[in-house]
Amino acid sequence: MKIKSSLLALALALTLPACGKKTEEAPKSSAPPPTLITQIPAEARKLEIFEQTIGTMESLIDPGMGAEVPAKVVKILAHAGQDVKKGQLIAVLDATDYTLQKREAQAEVARIEALLSNQGRIVDRNQRLVQKNFISQNALDDATTQQNALREQLEAARARVASIEHNSAKTQVHSPIDGRVEKQIASPGDFVKQGDPLFQIIGTQRLRAHLPFPESVAAKLHPGQAVRLSTPTVPDKVFNTTIKEIKPLVGTNRAVDVIADVVDQAGWQGGASVNGAVILGEHAEAVVVPEASVVLRPAGEVVYVIRNNVAEQRIVKTGLRQQGVVEITEGLAAGEPVAVDGAGYLTDKAPVTVQAAKQ
Repeated sequence: MKIKSSLLALALALTLPACGKKTEEAPKSSAPPPTLITQIPAEARKLEIFEQTIGTMESLIDPGMGAEVPAKVVKILAHAGQDVKKGQLIAVLDATDYTLQKREAQAEVARIEALLSNQGRIVDRNQRLVQKNFISQNALDDATTQQNALREQLEAARARVASIEHNSAKTQVHSPIDGRVEKQIASPGDFVKQGDPLFQIIGTQRLRAHLPFPESVAAKLHPGQAVRLSTPTVPDKVFNTTIKEIKPLVGTNRAVDVIADVVDQAGWQGGASVNGAVILGEHAEAVVVPEASVVLRPAGEVVYVIRNNVAEQRIVKTGLRQQGVVEITEGLAAGEPVAVDGAGYLTDKAPVTVQAAKQ
């Protein structure tokens, strides 16, 4: 009995560990999960070929307002930063001296007119006396000569009055252009001589863009080519014009100066920077994809064409790159769906899950 009990206990000890083992799990699949991507069809569109640079704006109308007559400044009616219109009164000079000079000149005119009137009567009387042989012809000639001399003196006196009136009008300083006061130089109480500066006014009706292009590009440029301009002072405005001229000399910075005019554009300012793009040509039916769709692989630049939720690697050749798109010159046709977001994680024949592109 003891032997049977020992054998039974041994059998139970060997059975229990076997019962405690877990059931083996089924083997898992080794295939990677589909990659989440967005896709877009390759698009055919017109692409412009252009050369771009950053230049500066120059004001073509930049008059320095100087005093035309010597006088004391009485009033200043325009200040730095103020917009002015052509003909607007911007300063007043003291006209007292010219008022007194005018009175003096007018008195001289009246005096000569009185003398001339009297001399006319003398000539008339001498003509009658000559006819009666009471005086000689020489006496009549002397009176006539004096009459002519007085007429010339009267013309000179009247011209002096007109000159004084003209100078007196210059004490009223008017803006010669529509523009903006860049600098106020004179102040009330200053005595200015003829030619002394009063204001600097910048005109904005006609501006000139100076666009420096590398000398290697000069052969592609010529007057009349279309150029597209924009400036930070008016960020949402693009002005289309043409090249007016190209300076014949290459500058010290090894660039050619390309000139284009800007006319009647509100908000554009002299001295501001300007972005210029000269249009050299266009590709009418270029196949383009987003930049994120083009991936660099050991085989070269590739895109992934999506077929039945599978990525097909396509080696391509690229051309122009602008405004977030890349031109595909070989290897892809317009309308073929390509991966965008997630394209960098794909390999050839990789399964994908396409989600809607973010708006």
